Amino acid sequence: MNEPKFAFFEGKIVPFSEAKISVATHAFNYGTSVFGGMRAYWNEEKKKLYSFRPWDHFHRLLHSARLLCMEVSYDEESLLQIMLDLLHAEKWTEDIYLRPTFYKSDMGIGVRLHDLKDDLTMWSLPFQKYIKNDTNAHVTISSWRRIDDNVIPARGKISGAYVNSALIKTDAARSGFDEALVLDQNGHVSEGSAMNVFMVRDGVVVTPPVTENILEGITRRSVLELIRNEIGLPIAERPIDRTETTICDEFFMTGTAAQVVAVTRVDHRPVGKGTMGPVVSKIRELFEDAVRGRSEKYKHWVTEV
Repeated sequence: MNEPKFAFFEGKIVPFSEAKISVATHAFNYGTSVFGGMRAYWNEEKKKLYSFRPWDHFHRLLHSARLLCMEVSYDEESLLQIMLDLLHAEKWTEDIYLRPTFYKSDMGIGVRLHDLKDDLTMWSLPFQKYIKNDTNAHVTISSWRRIDDNVIPARGKISGAYVNSALIKTDAARSGFDEALVLDQNGHVSEGSAMNVFMVRDGVVVTPPVTENILEGITRRSVLELIRNEIGLPIAERPIDRTETTICDEFFMTGTAAQVVAVTRVDHRPVGKGTMGPVVSKIRELFEDAVRGRSEKYKHWVTEV
């Protein structure tokens, strides 16, 4: 794997090896940082790199920063320009992942969000599949519950909250599963460890609404648009019961890192026929064309680097 050469750090692009924080940094000690998970895709035919919905990602990042009382001088356009400058410097010719982060950069002890300095860093690295078995994923129902919005805001990508995801993912992986589904405090299927969830049941695509303690996923929103415009199935945004994973026809997960993952078994029970279904297969095809700049209709989703 190629290593990053550069990072945006303390107001400028520097060699990656120089982008370092102290062990006393507030964000390191208390998880007081927010981040964006972004992808850019290499189109081999056009020899171009396309960033997927960067403005939307930066818009959500700024909302996450507000949740942690961060005072930042950046807007979506200035963050977009930093991203372009950074990726121009890197000159990637493969799929990459981009990680912008706002963090509490003061050093010292004291749990709080106010009266602290907020800084930005951004870096990228080559990235392929997040889940290797993404056409035939076997998942389990996690014993851990999803954090509630009144505990840690679920709609923000807050670094400290991802301990919840780490507990979920590690237990699933050590038990031999590709991923896990997580229940909320009401016993409804909320998300994967770091992915939104969908099911197809009796010709209807169902996904939990954004008020069900889920991340307001950008890939989720994009997939909903593809379903409405290209597939034409009705969509219901409602809670999903645990037992519905047993009787639904198809189940899949979406996320920037994961993209579109077909789930074919839940706790050793087959989903539908136990293979990737036609709806998920079509969504994966449409999504792949869109993110690589091959679809004129969804060209507005990507920014050419």
